[in-house]
Amino acid sequence: MKRHSVLVSLACFFGVVGMAFGAEASGELGPEAIEVRIRQHRMGELIVRAKPGAAVRVEQLRHEFWFGAALSSGAFSGRLSAEDQRRYEQTFLANFNAAVTENALKWHDMERRRGNVNYSVVDAMLAWTREHDIPLRGHCVFWGVPGRVQDWVKQLNNDDLREVLKNRAMDIGRRYRGRFAEYDLNNEMIHANYYQDRLGPGITKNMADWFKEADPEARLFVNDYDILTGNRLDDYIKHIRGLLEQGTPLGGIGVQGHLHGESFDREVLHHALNELGKIGLPIRVTEFNMPGQRSRFMRRRDLKLTEQQEQAKAKALADYYRICFAHPAVDGILMWGFWEGANWIRQSSLYRRDWTPTPAAGVYRDLVFKQWWTDWEGKTDVNGQCRTRAFYGRYAVTCGEQRRQVSLSREKGRVTVRFE
Repeated sequence: MKRHSVLVSLACFFGVVGMAFGAEASGELGPEAIEVRIRQHRMGELIVRAKPGAAVRVEQLRHEFWFGAALSSGAFSGRLSAEDQRRYEQTFLANFNAAVTENALKWHDMERRRGNVNYSVVDAMLAWTREHDIPLRGHCVFWGVPGRVQDWVKQLNNDDLREVLKNRAMDIGRRYRGRFAEYDLNNEMIHANYYQDRLGPGITKNMADWFKEADPEARLFVNDYDILTGNRLDDYIKHIRGLLEQGTPLGGIGVQGHLHGESFDREVLHHALNELGKIGLPIRVTEFNMPGQRSRFMRRRDLKLTEQQEQAKAKALADYYRICFAHPAVDGILMWGFWEGANWIRQSSLYRRDWTPTPAAGVYRDLVFKQWWTDWEGKTDVNGQCRTRAFYGRYAVTCGEQRRQVSLSREKGRVTVRFE
């Protein structure tokens, strides 16, 4: 049999669960400990039943874990050249399986003047992601940082303010019911919350309840920054638990991944994920850049990375992704831009302005599509069965002339494909 990677060959039930628990409990971040946790938390068992001696091919088509990126409004509003538009879509589809609206859904972008709502960019993103079977998260329904609140909203009295907040929640919920995979409800609340300052601490629950009235199946996330650096971790945990105690229907925790500098503290990241994981909600790393917002490159967008800096960036990206992928509470990580032509920290891009890949692109693709990718061939045994460890995701399984697609989910842990 051909085994698809070193990971699988090492994973064959030799005390993996006990080893992984010990590694996670001790907080070890060495390469071996991380790989053990990846095998425990990100791989299940795919079983094929057919005639004895039948040749079997197992090919992964997509990860269950979200490896995603933000969608730039410029790419969905006709502002790119035809060639850049083609390359943008092509490059996204070649690298990512999930997406998030970067700016298009933000209230101050959609409704700069009262009653004049621009749905067109959001609609275009939803149509494109649906065409390509890509889950899209909506960022964000509200953003209570005062500088992001429209002047016309601030001029309302409290009763009218409450009414327009309800209208916004109901409008987005009704219009896009069932179309977004999840939403950030009210962005960056632990840093500022204009709406709570005006209307009191119950307004966030009101927002969620209004939205769920319009779209009962909507998954609503909190989302904030400086959490994975440890600086506001305790504040965020207290904030989330307070919302849950109020009965706010939260579906997950968003943590922005760009408040570090040119690298990050691995122990602090791991500790933050551990502490957030205790809440019991799924975690998305929602806005990742490397280098990050506290790097010199945020201030000096004209600076170019040296080759040494490009290599350091690639290594830091790989370490960040390994730690997140190995953690059982994390369900995905989304880059906040991947191309220099549409990225707020352009030096963090995987692809340069001319679409040539950076070293980080090679490292990213090696992780996602080689090290963490299952491609297996073998034969059924005398009992008509073969099995392999495989990363959770969607598969094409071929046996003779028959080919079937199947999903191996983390929820179930194993799946059987029958050709009998």
